[in-house]
Amino acid sequence: MIQTLFMAVGVEACLIVLLLVKTPFRKLLMLGIDRLKRGRGPVAVRTLAVTVFVVFASSVSSLVKIRRRSAGIEGVLGLNPTDQVLWSRYLLESSLIGLFLFLALIIDRMHGHVRELRVLKKGMKTVTQQSRMAEDTRKKVDEQLKAKEREIILLNEKISKMESDSELRIKEVKSAEANALALRKQSEGFLLEYDRLLEENQSLRDQLQSIDLQLSRSVSKKNS
Repeated sequence: MIQTLFMAVGVEACLIVLLLVKTPFRKLLMLGIDRLKRGRGPVAVRTLAVTVFVVFASSVSSLVKIRRRSAGIEGVLGLNPTDQVLWSRYLLESSLIGLFLFLALIIDRMHGHVRELRVLKKGMKTVTQQSRMAEDTRKKVDEQLKAKEREIILLNEKISKMESDSELRIKEVKSAEANALALRKQSEGFLLEYDRLLEENQSLRDQLQSIDLQLSRSVSKKNS
Protein backbone atom coordinates (compact mmCIF):
# COMPACT_ATOMS: atom_id res chain seq x y z
CA MET A 1 0.00 0.00 0.00
CA ILE A 2 2.79 2.42 0.94
CA GLN A 3 4.74 1.63 -2.22
CA THR A 4 1.59 2.08 -4.33
CA LEU A 5 0.99 5.46 -2.70
CA PHE A 6 4.59 6.50 -3.33
CA MET A 7 4.25 5.48 -6.97
CA ALA A 8 0.91 7.31 -7.28
CA VAL A 9 2.35 10.49 -5.74
CA GLY A 10 5.40 10.24 -8.02
CA VAL A 11 3.17 9.82 -11.07
CA GLU A 12 1.09 12.80 -10.01
CA ALA A 13 4.24 14.89 -9.53
CA CYS A 14 5.38 13.93 -13.05
CA LEU A 15 1.96 14.83 -14.44
CA ILE A 16 2.13 18.23 -12.73
CA VAL A 17 5.58 18.83 -14.24
CA LEU A 18 4.26 17.84 -17.67
CA LEU A 19 1.34 20.24 -17.26
CA LEU A 20 3.68 23.03 -16.24
CA VAL A 21 6.11 22.63 -19.16
CA LYS A 22 4.90 23.22 -22.71
CA THR A 23 5.87 20.03 -24.54
CA PRO A 24 4.12 17.65 -26.95
CA PHE A 25 3.50 15.37 -23.94
CA ARG A 26 1.31 18.06 -22.39
CA LYS A 27 -1.02 17.90 -25.40
CA LEU A 28 -1.30 14.13 -25.04
CA LEU A 29 -1.88 14.49 -21.29
CA MET A 30 -4.56 17.10 -21.86
CA LEU A 31 -6.28 14.82 -24.38
CA GLY A 32 -6.14 11.94 -21.89
CA ILE A 33 -7.61 14.04 -19.06
CA ASP A 34 -10.29 15.38 -21.41
CA ARG A 35 -11.30 11.84 -22.34
CA LEU A 36 -11.18 10.84 -18.69
CA LYS A 37 -13.68 13.59 -17.87
CA ARG A 38 -16.13 12.38 -20.53
CA GLY A 39 -18.64 9.56 -20.41
CA ARG A 40 -18.15 7.29 -17.43
CA GLY A 41 -14.77 8.73 -16.57
CA PRO A 42 -16.02 11.25 -13.97
CA VAL A 43 -18.00 8.52 -12.20
CA ALA A 44 -14.91 6.29 -12.00
CA VAL A 45 -12.76 9.20 -10.80
CA ARG A 46 -15.29 10.12 -8.11
CA THR A 47 -15.50 6.46 -7.00
CA LEU A 48 -11.70 6.27 -6.77
CA ALA A 49 -11.57 9.57 -4.89
CA VAL A 50 -14.23 8.43 -2.43
CA THR A 51 -12.40 5.15 -1.92
CA VAL A 52 -9.09 6.90 -1.30
CA PHE A 53 -10.79 9.36 1.05
CA VAL A 54 -12.33 6.47 2.98
CA VAL A 55 -8.87 4.90 3.30
CA PHE A 56 -7.53 8.29 4.41
CA ALA A 57 -10.31 8.61 6.99
CA SER A 58 -9.56 5.05 8.18
CA SER A 59 -5.86 5.86 8.60
CA VAL A 60 -6.66 9.04 10.51
CA SER A 61 -9.13 7.12 12.65
CA SER A 62 -6.45 4.53 13.39
CA LEU A 63 -4.05 7.31 14.39
CA VAL A 64 -6.68 8.77 16.70
CA LYS A 65 -7.33 5.35 18.25
CA ILE A 66 -3.64 4.76 18.87
CA ARG A 67 -3.38 8.26 20.35
CA ARG A 68 -6.30 7.58 22.66
CA ARG A 69 -4.82 4.26 23.81
CA SER A 70 -1.65 6.06 24.74
CA ALA A 71 -3.50 8.89 26.49
CA GLY A 72 -1.94 8.01 29.83
CA ILE A 73 1.59 7.92 28.34
CA GLU A 74 3.43 11.15 27.59
CA GLY A 75 4.40 11.50 23.90
CA VAL A 76 4.73 8.99 21.14
CA LEU A 77 8.00 7.75 22.53
CA GLY A 78 6.03 6.25 25.40
CA LEU A 79 4.18 3.87 23.06
CA ASN A 80 5.05 0.23 22.84
CA PRO A 81 7.02 -0.87 19.77
CA THR A 82 3.95 -2.29 17.99
CA ASP A 83 1.98 0.94 18.45
CA GLN A 84 4.99 2.98 17.36
CA VAL A 85 5.26 0.94 14.16
CA LEU A 86 1.50 1.24 13.54
CA TRP A 87 1.62 4.96 14.37
CA SER A 88 4.43 5.55 11.91
CA ARG A 89 2.74 3.45 9.25
CA TYR A 90 -0.66 5.13 9.58
CA LEU A 91 0.96 8.54 9.77
CA LEU A 92 2.94 7.92 6.59
CA GLU A 93 -0.07 6.38 4.88
CA SER A 94 -2.40 9.26 5.80
CA SER A 95 0.25 11.77 4.76
CA LEU A 96 0.72 10.07 1.40
CA ILE A 97 -3.04 9.78 0.86
CA GLY A 98 -3.53 13.45 1.76
CA LEU A 99 -0.69 14.40 -0.59
CA PHE A 100 -2.19 12.17 -3.28
CA LEU A 101 -5.60 13.84 -2.97
CA PHE A 102 -4.00 17.29 -2.86
CA LEU A 103 -1.93 16.61 -5.99
CA ALA A 104 -5.03 15.18 -7.73
CA LEU A 105 -6.87 18.41 -6.94
CA ILE A 106 -3.91 20.42 -8.26
CA ILE A 107 -3.88 18.35 -11.47
CA ASP A 108 -7.60 18.94 -11.95
CA ARG A 109 -7.22 22.70 -11.38
CA MET A 110 -4.16 22.89 -13.63
CA HIS A 111 -6.03 21.04 -16.35
CA GLY A 112 -8.84 23.58 -16.15
CA HIS A 113 -6.42 26.50 -16.15
CA VAL A 114 -4.48 25.12 -19.12
CA ARG A 115 -7.74 24.70 -21.04
CA GLU A 116 -8.76 28.25 -20.18
CA LEU A 117 -5.31 29.42 -21.21
CA ARG A 118 -5.68 27.66 -24.56
CA VAL A 119 -9.11 29.23 -25.07
CA LEU A 120 -7.66 32.64 -24.16
CA LYS A 121 -4.74 32.11 -26.53
CA LYS A 122 -7.11 31.13 -29.35
CA GLY A 123 -9.23 34.16 -28.55
CA MET A 124 -6.15 36.37 -28.50
CA LYS A 125 -5.01 34.85 -31.79
CA THR A 126 -8.44 35.49 -33.31
CA VAL A 127 -8.47 39.04 -31.95
CA THR A 128 -4.92 39.57 -33.27
CA GLN A 129 -5.91 38.28 -36.70
CA GLN A 130 -9.01 40.47 -36.68
CA SER A 131 -6.94 43.47 -35.61
CA ARG A 132 -4.44 42.73 -38.39
CA MET A 133 -7.26 42.40 -40.89
CA ALA A 134 -8.74 45.65 -39.58
CA GLU A 135 -5.32 47.29 -39.85
CA ASP A 136 -4.91 46.00 -43.41
CA THR A 137 -8.41 47.21 -44.24
CA ARG A 138 -7.64 50.59 -42.69
CA LYS A 139 -4.43 50.82 -44.71
CA LYS A 140 -6.32 49.95 -47.90
CA VAL A 141 -8.99 52.52 -47.06
CA ASP A 142 -6.28 55.10 -46.36
CA GLU A 143 -4.62 54.31 -49.69
CA GLN A 144 -7.97 54.58 -51.47
CA LEU A 145 -8.66 57.89 -49.73
CA LYS A 146 -5.23 59.18 -50.71
CA ALA A 147 -5.86 58.08 -54.30
CA LYS A 148 -9.26 59.81 -54.23
CA GLU A 149 -7.64 62.94 -52.80
CA ARG A 150 -5.06 62.89 -55.60
CA GLU A 151 -7.87 62.47 -58.13
CA ILE A 152 -9.76 65.36 -56.53
CA ILE A 153 -6.64 67.53 -56.70
CA LEU A 154 -6.19 66.65 -60.39
CA LEU A 155 -9.87 67.32 -61.06
CA ASN A 156 -9.63 70.66 -59.27
CA GLU A 157 -6.61 71.56 -61.40
CA LYS A 158 -8.50 70.54 -64.54
CA ILE A 159 -11.53 72.54 -63.40
CA SER A 160 -9.39 75.63 -62.70
CA LYS A 161 -7.73 75.22 -66.10
CA MET A 162 -11.11 74.83 -67.79
CA GLU A 163 -12.40 77.90 -65.94
CA SER A 164 -9.41 79.93 -67.12
CA ASP A 165 -9.91 78.59 -70.65
CA SER A 166 -13.60 79.41 -70.49
CA GLU A 167 -12.80 82.93 -69.29
CA LEU A 168 -10.42 83.34 -72.23
CA ARG A 169 -13.08 81.97 -74.58
CA ILE A 170 -15.65 84.35 -73.11
CA LYS A 171 -13.25 87.27 -73.62
CA GLU A 172 -12.62 86.11 -77.20
CA VAL A 173 -16.37 85.79 -77.81
CA LYS A 174 -16.99 89.25 -76.40
CA SER A 175 -14.16 90.64 -78.54
CA ALA A 176 -15.57 88.83 -81.58
CA GLU A 177 -19.05 90.22 -80.83
CA ALA A 178 -17.57 93.71 -80.51
CA ASN A 179 -15.75 93.24 -83.83
CA ALA A 180 -18.89 91.90 -85.45
CA LEU A 181 -20.86 94.90 -84.18
CA ALA A 182 -18.20 97.27 -85.52
CA LEU A 183 -18.23 95.45 -88.84
CA ARG A 184 -21.99 95.60 -88.95
CA LYS A 185 -21.92 99.32 -88.33
CA GLN A 186 -19.18 99.68 -90.93
CA SER A 187 -21.20 97.61 -93.41
CA GLU A 188 -24.25 99.77 -92.76
CA GLY A 189 -22.10 102.82 -93.49
CA PHE A 190 -20.89 101.17 -96.66
CA LEU A 191 -24.47 100.45 -97.69
CA LEU A 192 -25.48 104.04 -97.10
CA GLU A 193 -22.47 105.21 -99.07
CA TYR A 194 -23.35 102.73 -101.82
CA ASP A 195 -26.91 104.04 -102.00
CA ARG A 196 -25.62 107.60 -102.14
CA LEU A 197 -23.22 106.64 -104.94
CA LEU A 198 -26.04 104.92 -106.79
CA GLU A 199 -28.15 108.04 -106.55
CA GLU A 200 -25.24 110.21 -107.75
CA ASN A 201 -24.62 107.77 -110.60
CA GLN A 202 -28.27 107.92 -111.54
CA SER A 203 -28.27 111.70 -111.46
CA LEU A 204 -25.12 111.77 -113.60
CA ARG A 205 -26.75 109.44 -116.09
CA ASP A 206 -29.80 111.65 -116.19
CA GLN A 207 -27.59 114.66 -116.77
CA LEU A 208 -25.70 112.84 -119.53
CA GLN A 209 -28.96 111.85 -121.16
CA SER A 210 -30.20 115.45 -121.05
CA ILE A 211 -26.93 116.68 -122.53
CA ASP A 212 -27.16 114.06 -125.28
CA LEU A 213 -30.68 115.17 -126.07
CA GLN A 214 -29.63 118.76 -126.23
CA LEU A 215 -26.69 117.92 -128.52
CA SER A 216 -28.87 115.86 -130.81
CA ARG A 217 -31.39 118.67 -131.07
CA SER A 218 -28.73 121.24 -131.88
CA VAL A 219 -27.31 118.95 -134.57
CA SER A 220 -30.70 118.43 -136.11
CA LYS A 221 -31.38 122.15 -136.21
CA LYS A 222 -28.08 122.80 -138.02
CA ASN A 223 -28.85 120.18 -140.63
CA SER A 224 -32.25 121.67 -141.39
